[in-house]
Amino acid sequence: MDPRWTSGNFKLLSRQLKVRNVCSRSFATSSKRSQQPQKRSQDSRSNDNRSTTDFGFETVSEALKASRVGAVFSSVASSYDNMNDFMSLGVHRLWKDQFVRSLNPGAHVQVPTGEPVAGWKILDVAGGTGDIAFRMLDHATTINQDNNTCVTVADINTFMLAEGRLRSRETAYANSSRLDFIEANAEDLSTIASDSLDLYTVAFGIRNFTDKGAALREAFRVLKPGGLFACLEFSKVQNALFNNIYKRWSFGAIPLLGQIVAGDRDSYQYLVESIDKFPSQETFRNMITQAGFAVPAPGWQNLTGGIAAIHRGVKPFQ
Repeated sequence: MDPRWTSGNFKLLSRQLKVRNVCSRSFATSSKRSQQPQKRSQDSRSNDNRSTTDFGFETVSEALKASRVGAVFSSVASSYDNMNDFMSLGVHRLWKDQFVRSLNPGAHVQVPTGEPVAGWKILDVAGGTGDIAFRMLDHATTINQDNNTCVTVADINTFMLAEGRLRSRETAYANSSRLDFIEANAEDLSTIASDSLDLYTVAFGIRNFTDKGAALREAFRVLKPGGLFACLEFSKVQNALFNNIYKRWSFGAIPLLGQIVAGDRDSYQYLVESIDKFPSQETFRNMITQAGFAVPAPGWQNLTGGIAAIHRGVKPFQ
């Protein structure tokens, strides 16, 4: 394992290198593929012999899941923060703060005066609204005095990306080289070069991926040796009584609130079902390991009794 990540918060040693042209210009320039799923008739779906997957509690074709997840997030894009407030009773904001603090993004070792610091190259996947990206840039800038770390936000949903670009106008990073937004599918990051990133993050997004294993393998490919994969996701509550209370809230109140506040019960019903279907902490840790990552013990960090968890994996040096 790269010694840069062996401390409790996986601090990355700063390299005393001259600043290079970073962010979107550092990615491979291969042609961007269309990420929009193809619509098919009901008859063709019924005859589809390809792999199936879960959409909440339903079993659907993989192509249909991609289309339906896209519809869900197109519907909730403008009320995304409210959605997460419902799902977590508002605690998601504290979880995100803790997630970013634990990663400590930015080059933070002092270098000789006059020697510019090479910042981190970070990819935030399924991060369309910019919630995590803004936090990481703020942390790098204010805590580590690093003005060179940059974040590219990747999302498959154009509505989420539009919301993120809109919100970015209220930050110091709007129209700067430190922040970029791209439309991309986490399961096929063909526009991003292999071994090119220091940090890959995904927060409250991976449970919606059609092929989570493919996404983890792509994360492994694009990270540099020694680079870090970090995931924040809803997980399994550990206490039986607490779990019962949380599930009653999730299945009883959240879809109803979605109907009242957003006029969209179905999207919120899917979201609570997607949490219930997401693998346990141990199972997801094993999936990260199977993708090639070295996972520090115990493999995850529970938040609020396991309502959410942080997972990390380091890409080993060959």
